[in-house]
Amino acid sequence: MMIETAMEILVPSWWEIQVTVAASLCVIASYWFFFSKTEDFGVDRSQLVESSSISAIDDKDKMVQFKGDPQTNSAYLIKLELLAAKNLIGANLNGTSDPYAIITCCSEKRFSSMVPGSRNPMWGEEFNFSVDELPVQIIVTIYDWDIIWKSTVLGSVTVTVESEGQTGAVWYTLDSPSGQVCLHIKTIKLPVNASRVMNGYAGANARRRASLDKQGPTVVHQKPGPLQTIFNLLPDELVEHSYSCALERSFLYHGRMYVSAWHICFHSNVFSKQMKVIIPIGDIDEIRRSQHAFINPAITIILRMGAGGHGVPPLGSPDGRVRYKFASFWNRNHALRQLQRIAKNYHTMLEAEKKEKAESALRAHSSSIRGSRRQAKIAEETVTKPEKLQPFIKEEVLVGIYNDVFPCTAEQFFTLLFSDDSTFTNEYRAARKDTNLVMGQWHAADEYDGQVREITFRSLCNSPMCPPDTAMTEYQHAVLSPDKKIFVFETVQQAHDVPFGSYFEIHCGWHLETIAENFSTIDIKVGAHFKKWCVMQSKIKTGAVNEYKKEVELMLETARLYIKTHTSGGETNNQSSTPSVTPDCN
Repeated sequence: MMIETAMEILVPSWWEIQVTVAASLCVIASYWFFFSKTEDFGVDRSQLVESSSISAIDDKDKMVQFKGDPQTNSAYLIKLELLAAKNLIGANLNGTSDPYAIITCCSEKRFSSMVPGSRNPMWGEEFNFSVDELPVQIIVTIYDWDIIWKSTVLGSVTVTVESEGQTGAVWYTLDSPSGQVCLHIKTIKLPVNASRVMNGYAGANARRRASLDKQGPTVVHQKPGPLQTIFNLLPDELVEHSYSCALERSFLYHGRMYVSAWHICFHSNVFSKQMKVIIPIGDIDEIRRSQHAFINPAITIILRMGAGGHGVPPLGSPDGRVRYKFASFWNRNHALRQLQRIAKNYHTMLEAEKKEKAESALRAHSSSIRGSRRQAKIAEETVTKPEKLQPFIKEEVLVGIYNDVFPCTAEQFFTLLFSDDSTFTNEYRAARKDTNLVMGQWHAADEYDGQVREITFRSLCNSPMCPPDTAMTEYQHAVLSPDKKIFVFETVQQAHDVPFGSYFEIHCGWHLETIAENFSTIDIKVGAHFKKWCVMQSKIKTGAVNEYKKEVELMLETARLYIKTHTSGGETNNQSSTPSVTPDCN
């Protein structure tokens, strides 16, 4: 009897087992649902929150919009020093405020650091803006930082900068019941060719956006990522690394960091308070390891002087530079190494772009200088002093696409097909249905062996991603050996109206060597040289090589017919099918 009673007490009934299993399943399902949503927080949850009117207003105040090209086209540099403020409204219950400032100039927006518990804050921070022309208006708005709720406006003032010079330290009255802000504004007119890296804006992003804007709409068949859906960055910007971490403010705001080749971004949504930080890597002065509360390893990103904060108020520093501190990484040291590597790669990319830009400018300058309208001859003396000459194309990107015997000598190939008085280029471009052909004259260039010239035309596009036709510039380089048995013909093509057209060039090299009285071997190589990385790089490279193969087939077919006609003594009149050629005499 006692055993049966004990069993009834100790062994659960069937109803109790059912209730326990059901409760366990509910707990597991809730746990899975919560953490799966947390992992997708960067895209799904942010889109839901951003659809609300409150967060949309918050985005408008806190989101940094990068538009235009303030570095490439700027004529003036405005240095604004936010010195101090006094008699601000007390927005907190204890009669104080936690003020920070947002400075807006044209489309650029910068954040100052936040000074806790003060109605008379001292900042001493500098913000640099680049503008195309004067006058411009600068709007300084003072906010009170709140841990949970949206920041409260304490007052604003609009200052008009009409001319270059400096104002000194001036107190401006805010459009509020109480409060003044002290600003020192200095305006400098920049030389035409001056470097504008001092303006406190990420140069690489500006150049990328400017080049894409000039090309018109770019079609990128790619699903938008968090950088596009959350931070509204360009479609070709991809997340290279992603970390779960927290931004240090009044307390740690947990969120996620997204790292690309051009930006370090952070997004958090704690108590429905959205925080977005977009740090251009060009504005970073230093990335160092640090600690939060002595036991939490952290990473501090220090921005250079004049950069200002991006997205939310940064932390201040005694030297005037602002900084952002991120903590609670799973592996702080690994994240630190990756961020430092990204910053190093960014500066390496800038140097490579600068070198590529100089080489392209040199090639364009040398090819656009027009010589006299004499019969083109490739001077033999130009083959001397090779140590002072520049390579015309990038040999390392070329791949072989054609190797065969051609029915003419190397000297005949140049004389009949590419001399100034030859009509072969006209006939070939007419066969391709190219229009608006403008040809320059061959001339010697100090930077390159042999002679160079420039031709421009409009060419049809076969790719669905491209417009119907595009403007093309082709730089040509020709070298004939002293014994006239070897002829080297090199071209660099630049497409102007296609997506990512400013990112790449098509380099091609022709090598002919005479092997008999009327025959020579011909070897053709082609490749796509990328001046900058882009998301469509592999597709562009493959498409460019395949398209040039078709172009070479038509070119050689036209060349054989042209040589056969002109070496047999008969001159054909193809003017009716040839596009009009306007000699460029600039």
